[in-house]
Amino acid sequence: MPSHPTASLGIDIGGSGIKGAPVDLEVGALVSDRLRIDTPNPSTPEAVADVIAQIVDHFKDVVGPTAPIGVTIPGVVMHGVVKTAANIDKGWIDCPMEDMLEARLGRDIVVVNDADAAGVAELAYGAAKGQDGLVIMTTLGTGIGTAVINRGVLVPNSELGHLEIDGVDAETVAASSIKTAEGLSYEEWAPRLQRYYRYLEDLMWPDLIVVGGGVSKKSDKFLPLLDLRTPIVPAVLRNAAGIIGAAVLANGYQQERGRHTS
Repeated sequence: MPSHPTASLGIDIGGSGIKGAPVDLEVGALVSDRLRIDTPNPSTPEAVADVIAQIVDHFKDVVGPTAPIGVTIPGVVMHGVVKTAANIDKGWIDCPMEDMLEARLGRDIVVVNDADAAGVAELAYGAAKGQDGLVIMTTLGTGIGTAVINRGVLVPNSELGHLEIDGVDAETVAASSIKTAEGLSYEEWAPRLQRYYRYLEDLMWPDLIVVGGGVSKKSDKFLPLLDLRTPIVPAVLRNAAGIIGAAVLANGYQQERGRHTS
């Protein structure tokens, strides 16, 4: 694969697979096909770091040696330290992931929450492009991930999928995994989404809500069933959003802080 001077590498850690690809930041598109490797079992920090190293090595001829690498993880990340772990090994909790990967790879690393990365990507290149107000990205999947972006600035680790509504954690009744587990039709699922999104818009008053996750491919089956004052639209980058957003954030942080590994 030829070298791509404007590319940064994005890597998206999921419960079943770890995916990575170089991203052309000028257009917000993948430069090549993604490389996907099954998430190790157990998905300990050391085992996942081995997979990340494989992905970095695979794309070493495409992404320059000084380009930053963005990595998403399904958990809260504070100053490069993982604070929670959803669908991955609990050994990640309190793991200094950025420092660990930088020591292992000798590259500038930025670690971000997976929903935050997806939200940044949709704002930069996708469904929320050009929106300068308050945008909330929600990812409907195993749980409900959220990203809050106000006037182009990410407010990280929002965790609004865990709002307590009617005495229960919202994602335990409204996530798409619950729809599947309970065998709900879209018409049966929609009232749960209505309750969640109405509560969310009353709490946050966003200018736009973006709906991501695998189920967003079938948004025409449930978004028209919702009655909200806030415009709500499906995500457009879909499975590439985490990779793209991770690369965007890594590049931005490196520009802000300067390169700090050698």
